[in-house]
Amino acid sequence: MGKHAWVPGLFVLVALAACGRGDSGDGAIESAESIDLRGDNAAWREERVTELLKPDGWTSLIGLHWLGLRAHYVGSSPDSGIRLAMGPARMGLVEQQKDGRVFFTPESGVALTADGVPLTGRIELKNDHDPAPTAIGFDDGRGVLTLIKRGDRLALRVKHADAPSRAHFKGIDYWPSDLGWRIEGRFVANPPGKTLPIVDIIGNTTDTPNPGAVEFERDGKPYRLEALEEGPDKLFFIFVDRTSGHGSYPAGRYLYAPRPGADGKVVLDFNRAENPPCAFTSFATCPLAPPENRLVDLAIEAGEKAYVPPAEAKLPE
Repeated sequence: MGKHAWVPGLFVLVALAACGRGDSGDGAIESAESIDLRGDNAAWREERVTELLKPDGWTSLIGLHWLGLRAHYVGSSPDSGIRLAMGPARMGLVEQQKDGRVFFTPESGVALTADGVPLTGRIELKNDHDPAPTAIGFDDGRGVLTLIKRGDRLALRVKHADAPSRAHFKGIDYWPSDLGWRIEGRFVANPPGKTLPIVDIIGNTTDTPNPGAVEFERDGKPYRLEALEEGPDKLFFIFVDRTSGHGSYPAGRYLYAPRPGADGKVVLDFNRAENPPCAFTSFATCPLAPPENRLVDLAIEAGEKAYVPPAEAKLPE
């Protein structure tokens, strides 16, 4: 692990700060605000890794299989139309109807569940755009198969608690916490209903609610980031900067911030800039930064650095 890699439960940085010594070890007394930042970020980093390492977290993905035919046999055997990296040799049959509905028929004798209930017959698969997506469990619940919709395409997303990418996760490297990258900006609202076209990593474009932008300064220069809707309390930013591909993930990073208060101010804490799921798995469909959020003359040396998975984290051929 790198110098600033995070290991869950490790609070050495906080202890150092409490002793009143900075990163340089020169004995300089740090401000209480700086110590608080370190403690807050330590807790955030621990929570972040915990989420990634959940049995169904982003590190558990083992497959993304697009449905190109009317029917596909699914399983881990070599003769399966959709071959799973892990799971039963023969799991069942997936069928697409002309009306867009998708059905799954389990293989006889295979222990499967649908939303936690034993599956014994044909069932309609609801996708991730439906109110209640269907989850097919296998391998005693350690694996799960779901249906996702991207544009007009459908795919089976497969996760497994024993995925090599989860078992061999090596931790995340960070730039040191820095109060200078906790920047207060000004929210500039857009007219209600405005959207921004967001392209994802597989080429789909989605018109995404764009409530406004945040304008801020760094080293006396003005910058602006377009915000995307993220529920009632948060704003979501996808950005590229000069570190992208030169220390941070090449396709950009994500940042969340609270919505502005009555004063219209928004705090952008780039110490919490995070890698998208695609940094940890090739089976995600991450949205990419819009052209407006390409900060080509700003190097944001804060937050998560690029993740390089170890060789052991790859699925066997």
